[in-house]
Amino acid sequence: MSRATILDGGMGQELLHRTGAKPTPLWSAQVLHDHPEAVRAVHDDYFAAGAEIATTNTYSVLHDRLEAAGLDHLFAELHARACGLAADARDANGGGRVAGSLGPLGWSYCPDLAPPWEEAAEIYSEIVRLQDSTVDLFIIETMSSVDQARGALAGAAAGTKPVWLAVSVDDAEGARLRSGEAVTDILPLLGEFRVDALLVNCSSPDATTQALEELPGPGIKLGAYANGFKSIPQSFMNAGAVVDVIEVRDDLDPVTYAGAAEGWIAAGAAIVGGCCEIGPAHIRELAHRFGSAPCN
Repeated sequence: MSRATILDGGMGQELLHRTGAKPTPLWSAQVLHDHPEAVRAVHDDYFAAGAEIATTNTYSVLHDRLEAAGLDHLFAELHARACGLAADARDANGGGRVAGSLGPLGWSYCPDLAPPWEEAAEIYSEIVRLQDSTVDLFIIETMSSVDQARGALAGAAAGTKPVWLAVSVDDAEGARLRSGEAVTDILPLLGEFRVDALLVNCSSPDATTQALEELPGPGIKLGAYANGFKSIPQSFMNAGAVVDVIEVRDDLDPVTYAGAAEGWIAAGAAIVGGCCEIGPAHIRELAHRFGSAPCN
């Protein structure tokens, strides 16, 4: 059976479930601020499940979100806290890597709300410099257009660590980014910037498979980590929306999810994990089937 690098699973939704916190536009950053011990516990549980990588809880630690909540003065402090929690979990695990998360500016799935790529690059470069001494790699997440990805990649160039780029595709047509551009339109960026792996994330499992089938394997490491949402409703496509407007699937248990991951690996993925609503039990099943070492 093919082996793969095992990413962790979702952080934001997992934190909301565990803490019972009311969703806010800050999402996972709100829990990082209020309950940092819960963030550490999630990292620990993913490592115990067999994950090889802890993704920092910095997806929504962004100036635009913090400014709206009156917390932008905590920007650097929250990045340091998130990176430290992931690194401490890695060290306690006795191995693994920390991936510094660079989330989408503007709003998830809404590339039209993001700033122009040149402006985005400056914002991301600040984050990268804050994280660079702690993380082992950077993972640019949920990029939904070519321009959005370009800005994040240009900013990530300020760091010294490997860079993974994860794009989000249309749930009904996985061959297209959420912007409507073909997913293959992302490929020229691989020659323009350093990209050590190209992943598909925060899309339905089926759309993720479709996207991977469009992307070339040779010369670039591929990966995938899907979400457990039914779909992304129009009511979420506005800055400031909260995640409780998104319906969660009830048919994506760990075995079913791992079955989808088999298709990703068949399509060339060498990295698999989970995004929103994919928790430690799902990661344990992935590690059992595809991990490089037995999970506990």
